[in-house]
Amino acid sequence: MAAKAALSTTPADVFGFSAFDPNKMNAGFREAAEKSISQSREAAQKLKALTEDATKTLEATMETAKTGSVELGMKTLEVVRANTEATLSHIEALMGVRSVSELVELQSAFVRRQVEATIEQTKALHEAGKDVAERVAKPTTEAARKAMSAFSL
Repeated sequence: MAAKAALSTTPADVFGFSAFDPNKMNAGFREAAEKSISQSREAAQKLKALTEDATKTLEATMETAKTGSVELGMKTLEVVRANTEATLSHIEALMGVRSVSELVELQSAFVRRQVEATIEQTKALHEAGKDVAERVAKPTTEAARKAMSAFSL
């Protein structure tokens, strides 16, 4: 009779899992998998949108940098032209010098004007460069803030 009792024992009785239902476990796994897939899709959509925004930002930044480069180049050419004209005018004036004292006076005045002009030109180029740098950095900074806020918890 002991052998008959052993045969009537179910696996649930042996392992103590009488409340274990594999169908409920499958449903739980299914729900977890569906939730995971849903979250992955949402994250992929966010990432896609951020990537598109980043691409647009990069394109705008490159265009701003290009435009700023042209502006700085034009300002630099203006400086070179002004300095070249001043130097040619000075050389022309030197051609008419009649005495050493006139030469010293002319040269001193030229150097003083050039130093003052160089200071002003440097300030103007610095401001133009600063303005271009701010314009180039602004969209990137804003895009980085937006991206960080999208993924913040």
